[in-house]
Parts: sequence; C-alpha cells; structure tokens
Amino acid sequence: MTPRERMLTILQGKQPDKVPWAGDLDYWANSLIKRGIKPEGFIASDAYLDWHRSLGVGYYLQGYFPFKEIYHDCEVIQWTEGNCRYRKIITPYGELKECWEYMETTFSEAPVEHLMKSEDDIPAMIYFYDHISYEPDYTFAETRNRQIGDQGASLCYLPKSPFMQLVALDAGIMTVTILAYSAPERFEELLASMKRSFDQAAQIAVNSPAELLMIPENLSSEMVGEMFFEKYMKDYQVEWTTKIREAGKYSFIHIDGTLKGLLKQESLVGFSVLEALTPSPVGDMSIHEMIPMLEESKSIFWGGIPGVYFTSHVSDEEFDRHVIEVLEVMRSIPRFVLGVADQVPPDGLEYRVKRVKELVEQYGSYSM
Repeated sequence: MTPRERMLTILQGKQPDKVPWAGDLDYWANSLIKRGIKPEGFIASDAYLDWHRSLGVGYYLQGYFPFKEIYHDCEVIQWTEGNCRYRKIITPYGELKECWEYMETTFSEAPVEHLMKSEDDIPAMIYFYDHISYEPDYTFAETRNRQIGDQGASLCYLPKSPFMQLVALDAGIMTVTILAYSAPERFEELLASMKRSFDQAAQIAVNSPAELLMIPENLSSEMVGEMFFEKYMKDYQVEWTTKIREAGKYSFIHIDGTLKGLLKQESLVGFSVLEALTPSPVGDMSIHEMIPMLEESKSIFWGGIPGVYFTSHVSDEEFDRHVIEVLEVMRSIPRFVLGVADQVPPDGLEYRVKRVKELVEQYGSYSM
C-alpha cells in the first residue's frame, strides 16, 4: 500500500498492510533553508513532496491557516527590528503590543512581550477580536492537493481554542491563570468574544479543500490540567470535531507535551486523531500505557518517536530499539500511526529519517 492508502485506511477504522508512517519535517526544512542548504520557496514547491518520497516519509502536516484576517476600525502596525517581530494594535480602549524574538541557535521564535499583560488590556482585546473578519485563502491547500499524490493527505488548521490562544500566544500561562481566578467574569467575556471570532475562521477551514483539519492546541498537561480543560476548552473542541465529522473530514489535535493529566480526557472528545504523542523516556507515558485508553476512545493515536531520537544525542542502536518497541505495540492493534513527536529538529540526521521506513517494512506488519 502507498503512504496515502495506509493513512486513509486506518482513519477509516480499517487495518492497512503495515503501520502507517508519516512525519512532520517542517521545522527541519525551515532550518535547512535558513542555512542555505535548501532554496527559498522549497516548502511550497513540488520538490518538498519529492523530498518526502526520497526519505520514505508520509506527508500530512503543514502549518497553514486557510484564511486571512481582515481588521476593522482599529489600526494594526507590524514591523521588525533585528531579530524581533513587533505588532501594535491601536483601539479606542488602548494599545496592545507584542514582540516575538527569532533565535538563530534554535531556528525558532518565542514571545518576549505578550499582547495582553493584565486585566487592564481586556477591553482592548475584546474590541480587537470583535472587529476581525475572515476571508478564505485556499490557494496553498489546492496546490498541496495537486502535489501530494499518493504520499499522504493535506491538512489545514482551525484556530486554537480561545483559551489556548491566550495561553500559547496572546498572554502566557501566568497572566491567564491570574485572570481566570482574579477576574473570572471579564476573562470569560474575552473568551466569548474570541470564540465568536474564531467560529467564523473555523468554518472557513472546514470548507477548505483539505481532507484533514487540526486544532493546533500544542497541549501539555503540565501547563493545562483537567480543570482548565473541562471549563474552558472542551466545549469548543467538541463543537468543532462534530462539525468536521459532519463535513466528512478527519479532525486532529496537536498534543506534544506531557500526557498523563489530559490524554484520557482528550481521547473522549471525539477527535479522529490525537497527534504528536510523545512517549517515554521523553514524555511521561510509555506507549504501552496508552493501550487501555483505546478501549473507551475511537481516536487514532499518532506519534511515538520523540524528535531528539533523530539526532546524534541518541545512538543508532537506541534509535532502532525504540522504534522497534513502538512498532511492536502499534502492530498489535490498528489504532496507531507512527509519527514524529513532534518534529524532526534542525540537527536531524537524514539517514535516521530514512531508517524509519526500513524498520516499518521489517517490523510494521500487523500481528492480528
């Protein structure tokens, strides 16, 4: 079977010939571009899918939101200084400003100043989200569908849940936690405003040409526990997984941190796939501990190989041992996809990526 056939077969609740293998190479590819090893425009080109084919990796993930934001009755100014990317939003209720700094050593960026810093910013945040509209931008999804062929399937993003948008991007976990306890009514007014906005964008994503649709929550249970999940996130996820299913498509959630405090809860939401699951020794659950959760859940568990295993920090012998152990579990029940947890890093080794296909061919046939 082809990578696409294996992927779709298991998403349909059937058993393919071997455990599907698909990896997120986006971070690695971006670092190769920054170092001049791959050309500008590589990720959007046909060559990117040819690269997946040469490495023997199924394709699915691209960090792509299939919509554009349109701002009304507020001024949004964006600029860069050195390695810092700034955005200032001017509203009748005050100004909001954020800064993201690019770090050359990690080929990634992180917030050094959040958009929302305190309760005083809530009126401006509500005004901002109440004055955004969205329009479809399906060009890249249409291009990907043409490029993919039998190598996989195309995926687009919905917005995060409003709560995780604040935690991961707009405010940070400290500010969110303080506001949830010190100003719960105003905090929930903000979440409601954000949801009204995000619902528009989410519907555009569901209507896109993509076959797979992800809520990119970037969850880790050490940061968001069961209480916050139940109170602020679950309803949004249930609503949109239902709408995705009704549209005849498959829903994904990105969970790439610790799992013990949230995996069971997320496995019962209704997602088609829980993606980027990181097992021990990097994560806090073994692949064996995930098996009992499949009995209550209908979700596919996707992941298994921590990103660091693709680097020289792990020996070839340990890499093979880990992948074989994971495959021994995954081939016992057709409810898993072997994937990277969560991305091949910038110092990834090409031969390691190629090695996964060899191990799947040798150890990935189902035992049932």
